[in-house]
Amino acid sequence: MNFLRYFSIGVSTLLLISCSSTKNKSDNTIPVETNAEKMIAEGFAAGTVVLSDEPRDCPVTIRLEGTDTTTYYDPVEIDDAFKTEGLKVWFKFRGLRMANRCQKANPIAIEEIKKRGE
Repeated sequence: MNFLRYFSIGVSTLLLISCSSTKNKSDNTIPVETNAEKMIAEGFAAGTVVLSDEPRDCPVTIRLEGTDTTTYYDPVEIDDAFKTEGLKVWFKFRGLRMANRCQKANPIAIEEIKKRGE
């Protein structure tokens, strides 16, 4: 009899703790922090697309965010949909063993890229 009582108290407590209010929350909005944590856990890096028309400069680079130093990457192949100045992106990449096409950025291959919801 004591087991049943303790079991029901435990289940009731668990249900109360796990319930949360959905009042004033929209089903299609994900908090930025949660999304960022998920993307970082999946191996994505945060970046911003930077366009340039300067001679001897890469036309499209991605500035890595979240580091103390300014780092630029030169995506050798990037879809035209992502060639927008200031576009915030999540991207997975791998470095390429080839000569740099511009001084400020290292060449990379984009494995996966998504727009950031900010």
